[in-house]
Amino acid sequence: MSYRVGFLWPAPLPFRLPRPAILGSVIGLSKSRVVAVSGLLLAASLVACRKQEQEVAGVAQKAASAEHRVQSENTLRDQQRAALERIPLPTKSLYVGVHDPSQWGNPFLTVEADRIDLRILFADANTSSFGQDTMLRPSGARRQEMQIRPADLAKAIVALPPEAWRYGRVVAVAEAPNASPKDRPAIRRNVEATVQLLNDIGVVVEEWPGR
Repeated sequence: MSYRVGFLWPAPLPFRLPRPAILGSVIGLSKSRVVAVSGLLLAASLVACRKQEQEVAGVAQKAASAEHRVQSENTLRDQQRAALERIPLPTKSLYVGVHDPSQWGNPFLTVEADRIDLRILFADANTSSFGQDTMLRPSGARRQEMQIRPADLAKAIVALPPEAWRYGRVVAVAEAPNASPKDRPAIRRNVEATVQLLNDIGVVVEEWPGR
């Protein structure tokens, strides 16, 4: 009988290299950065949403303010039209023969680039025709001129006394005769805006020198 002598080697153990401490620090740092970036993105998203909400609210508020302003302007125009209804509609036969601005008996507007000159002629308290428009009773003494802003035109027209409307509800409008050429475009725009406003409040316009 024979025997075989051998050596039994133990089973190999799993081998794992130790992880360097620097690697753990890097992984931990990466996780921190991810958390920080996520936080920044979330904060930026919240800020963007908040800004968008504010913009929407601002647009809505501006729209409401604009609507309120339009309603107020419409109400004011209605009031001005109602106030001028006390003046009768114009009688053209009373002024169709008037071709000299100095002889115009109703309100006369001379439009400048930045203002409007309003001239009105008050009625003569003396109803007698004797001496009218002479040195004893000059028409210039009854004439009044004032400078107004375009924005105040409607208010000024409504405030005129009834005796300033001897032709009825009609106003003469003319461009400033001595304005410089560079001011002509602005003056023309102001004339068009003046005519539009007067028509809006129910006043007939006779534009000079077109008549």
